[in-house]
Amino acid sequence: MARTATTAPAPAARDEGQWALGSREPLNANERVKHVEDPLLVRERIERVYVRTGFAGIDPDDLRNRFRWWGLYTQRRPGIDGGGTAVLPPEELDDEYFMLRVRVDGGRLDLAQLRAIAEVSTRYARDTADITDRQNIQFHWIRVEDMPDIWRILEAAGLSTTEACGDCPRVVLGSPVAGVSAAEVLDATPAIEEITARWIGDPSLSNLPRKFKSTISWLADVPYEANDIAFVGVVHPEHGPGFDLRVGGGLSTSPMLAQRLGTFVPLADVPDVWLGVIRLFRDYGYRRLRHRARLKFLVADWGSERFRRVLEEEYLGRPLADGPAPELPPAPIDHIGVHRQRDGRYYVGAAPVVGRVSGTALAELATIAERHGSGRIRLTPYQKLLVLDVADPAPLVADLRGIGLEAEPSPFRRATMACTGIEYCKLAIVETKGRAVTLVAELERRLAGLPVEISVNLNGCPNACARTQVADIGLKGQLVVDESGRRVEGFQVHLGGGLTMAAGQEGGFGRKLRGLKTTAADLPDYVERLARRYHAGRTGPAETFARWVARADEEELR
Repeated sequence: MARTATTAPAPAARDEGQWALGSREPLNANERVKHVEDPLLVRERIERVYVRTGFAGIDPDDLRNRFRWWGLYTQRRPGIDGGGTAVLPPEELDDEYFMLRVRVDGGRLDLAQLRAIAEVSTRYARDTADITDRQNIQFHWIRVEDMPDIWRILEAAGLSTTEACGDCPRVVLGSPVAGVSAAEVLDATPAIEEITARWIGDPSLSNLPRKFKSTISWLADVPYEANDIAFVGVVHPEHGPGFDLRVGGGLSTSPMLAQRLGTFVPLADVPDVWLGVIRLFRDYGYRRLRHRARLKFLVADWGSERFRRVLEEEYLGRPLADGPAPELPPAPIDHIGVHRQRDGRYYVGAAPVVGRVSGTALAELATIAERHGSGRIRLTPYQKLLVLDVADPAPLVADLRGIGLEAEPSPFRRATMACTGIEYCKLAIVETKGRAVTLVAELERRLAGLPVEISVNLNGCPNACARTQVADIGLKGQLVVDESGRRVEGFQVHLGGGLTMAAGQEGGFGRKLRGLKTTAADLPDYVERLARRYHAGRTGPAETFARWVARADEEELR
């Protein structure tokens, strides 16, 4: 008798936790915490309960999850080396102090806000204050008991820590020269203000699959390709000036650059389109595995055409106009130095070393800015700051130098960034901030006068908070074996990465040579060697470091 052929049933599609497909049951611990309670509600417990009980009375789900929605992360306990990062339980890594992030959307600060930040730093944060590469201010040594007073000071000045961290809409990056640049056609500030006023702290957007990073800028002076959503200025041949839309950028352990949707968005429509994209992410984003929960994975799986179709049909209810790609400037822009504004006055961009400042320095900055007729400070997404609206910039440059802010920095001070590192971060494996300060000083001494421009980004772990994959020299912290066989702090080296920030410059992740590592102790020697080889081997001053790396022999890069 002939045997009847049977067809095996197709395997069921894996549940990725997408709300739009009916999957509402939490599939991991983080999702369960958010499912139990909106994390924004934890503020009331901080103000009514934890301010009395102190650190010891904090519920673990609040401590390591919900606190983030108010900008609070537990700090790393001092004395734990990098070998303990991945093996010790959280309660052993946690110190009884917090890191606190303050939102500075668009990087915009007035003098009252700057003085409020300085006051919090000197009174409650042991004079710590770092300018981050997200245009935030970051404090350390914060006690939970002091949070009500800190919020009163910050909020009285119009500042906020709401959703500075967590699975929610983080700070919105913007051009630090929005509204003053002579090269700007449209000021995107109204869109940033509308978004932050309407939707930051909105419970309908406080439970996203993961964090959501945004940038809205006419100028290509922000790292737009590394964000979940980016609006970049463009002139449409029929509709005039507006914005090009990109989605799905992000770095960390699976770096991806944001993809163009090929659309044109007028300035007035930017907030609604932003809302449509974040709601799409909320509903269709993957919630099963944390490491695949960023928007970039959904965009990679769907592709830009499907993403645009769902956005238009399900969230906007109308099609978006097709639009051209933006015209980029001839060279990347970081705004360091003296520049004329459109009104004839000047702005001055100054560099602390890798964003490390202090409350004392920020209070002095407010006094200096006021003395020179400025009431506006801007933070950049490169750990730098600007003073706007200055009539005579030369005396200001001298006064800024007196408080450690250099408007005429060396190429190495100008182009080096570093994440928080093992000093405070529980994820870090190596020290970064202090090491970067030493590296900059060594390179300034050893390579004084060498005409090269090389960006160096130091990160304490694989998470790329300092954008290691898109630097000329990206350094990912890890433990390495030195010549004597000891495990010591060091870095995996990534070379020739970059973002598409200028005409003729292609974004990409460069070269990662097998086994290319350096110990922390050898780092200055390695960077010096590489800089000298680049200077000697380039075809001319116009050949960038990234282009040289792409064609160099491997041995030249070691």
